[in-house]
Amino acid sequence: MLIVDDEILVRSGLGLIVGSAPDLEVVGDCSGAQTEEHVTRLRPHVVLLDIRMPDMDGISVLRRLRALPDPPAVAMLTTFDTEEYIGTALRAGASGFLLKDTAPEQLVHAVRVLAAGGNILSPTVTRTVIGGYVDGGGRVAEAATLARTLTGRELDVLALLGEGLSNAEIADRLFLGTGTVKDHISAILGKLGAANRVQAAVIAHRAGLVRPKPSDGV
Repeated sequence: MLIVDDEILVRSGLGLIVGSAPDLEVVGDCSGAQTEEHVTRLRPHVVLLDIRMPDMDGISVLRRLRALPDPPAVAMLTTFDTEEYIGTALRAGASGFLLKDTAPEQLVHAVRVLAAGGNILSPTVTRTVIGGYVDGGGRVAEAATLARTLTGRELDVLALLGEGLSNAEIADRLFLGTGTVKDHISAILGKLGAANRVQAAVIAHRAGLVRPKPSDGV
């Protein structure tokens, strides 16, 4: 894993947390302008990328990384006040979002998910970060139209995906096999024109498929 942030203390802290896991390795850390060179040289499977940096913003870095052959999975490091960047990061191919105050055990789990080819959609991040973007996106009608292209079972799967559930959790909730869930999600992404689960989750929220929970303050 490579950690990209303009603050050395942040990079060091994240590195210590992830590096403490016996199955994960932090191959390096750097600021935004150095990212492409580090990725080309070190070939990390996962990059944690700060969404706002003074030397080169995270969106520009993300676009450069996505243009590389066999690009790494990139999760954006964000805070509660950066919702305006979420849509751009989604369209640029971000694999997910992590709040900078994510608990250490959740951070380690997130890196494992990314390394395995998954996307970061923990319920807290989904409701806080994606939820804020949905409210400001203004594409509710478009999402509803897309949702109508799905079958009833695909809508069930999309709703749970929007809650941040993993394939295994969706399978358990709907009494399906994990392979079946994976097939449903592949079909959903194709019908929605979504590049990944994060984009699909946004559409689920916009289409009103995800019910607000009491903890959301509703």
